[in-house]
Amino acid sequence: MATDEQVSDEQIQKWADEAEAGYDVEKLKRRGRGRPGRGAEPMQVIAVRLTTEEIAALDAYAQREHVSRSEAIRRALADHAA
Repeated sequence: MATDEQVSDEQIQKWADEAEAGYDVEKLKRRGRGRPGRGAEPMQVIAVRLTTEEIAALDAYAQREHVSRSEAIRRALADHAA
């Protein structure tokens, strides 16, 4: 739902009915939080500062390879470490 959309009375009533009926707590717990992990070990987020030119090169590579910026960086690290 876009932030500039108004919620209809019907939608509010639907949400209220759903809440009053109750939720399956076990089902909600199984949903998980955040992005799915890439492996068995916990992941860490690392902040990196890049110049405009470095970001442009990164984005060009990522677009060419059809991958995210993060995946492009992981590939570069794997290639360098090998």
